[in-house]
Parts: sequence; C-alpha cells; structure tokens
Amino acid sequence: MNPEDGSKDIPAFPITNIAQICILVPDLDQAMKSFWERFRVGPWTIYTYRKPFVPNMTRNGKPAEYASRIGLANIGPLRLELIQPLEGDTVYGEYIAKHGYGVQHLGILTDDMRKSLAEAEAAGLRMTMDGSGFGLDGDGHYAYLDTEDLVGVTLELIERPKRRREPEGHYPSRA
Repeated sequence: MNPEDGSKDIPAFPITNIAQICILVPDLDQAMKSFWERFRVGPWTIYTYRKPFVPNMTRNGKPAEYASRIGLANIGPLRLELIQPLEGDTVYGEYIAKHGYGVQHLGILTDDMRKSLAEAEAAGLRMTMDGSGFGLDGDGHYAYLDTEDLVGVTLELIERPKRRREPEGHYPSRA
C-alpha cells in the first residue's frame, strides 16, 4: 500500500508454489470422462470429503459439515482437482451461485499450515473454510482464503498428508 495515500502498510503474502487448479463441476463422473477421453488427463483418484473422512471442518470460523466429491489427476507437476459439491454451506456453493461452474481456486502448497495461516492473516487475508485430519496419520489440511475480490480467484493453502487414505475409486477403473 502507498503510505502517501494514508493507507495502512500491509505485509505481502508471497506465493511460491501453485501446485493445483480446481474446477467446480456439476457431475464429477462426466467431467473425468470428458478430460480422459478428449485430453487424456488422468487417471483420476476419487474421494468424498465429508465427516468422518475429514474430521475437522470449519466455515467462516465455526464448526461445519459439508460434503464434496473430488477427482484428482496430475498434468506434469500440476494437479488438477475437479469438485462436485454435494451438501452444506461451502465456498464452492457460494462461487457457483455467483459465477456458475468453472475454475474456483488455485492451490498453494505449504509445509506449515499454522505459519502460512498466520502470514495470510497478517496480510489481511481471511480464512473462509478449511478441513483437516484426512491423512492416514491424522494430518493433511486445506484452507481457503478470501481472495476472489482481490485477485479474481480464491487461493487455497494445502498441507498434503504424508500418507493418503485409499481412494474410493479410480477413473478409468483399474479393473
């Protein structure tokens, strides 16, 4: 911020690793099929994020329950995430109501979620939704920052679990 215009000096929040692009979709199965058949993006791993799979969830700082079906695939070093919202008050539903389906967030990897959230808060970025504990060892944490009005897209902080649980499925199937 410019001190000459009387605005407060806000620290920067450096982005060093965009590792994921997320697209909200109305039908996860159809979206994975389209990406696979048309662009050969895949194979996909499929999870449903809801309690108890994600034991700790918040929305706007309060405990929450929501569910989403998620497909993950890599394109080189970049992970593509497709999310089909299922239920509950989420940043996904808010985005869809405002814009329709499409690219909703960019994922930024962090090795220290607490530190990254403290830095985001110091930079004036509010956490709007998060979930944690979905790794085999109770680790893994994602947190969405209120950045859409600032940069046109939501930023998600991601602390990947050391060991992932088995997915509920794959596309194409591994049979």
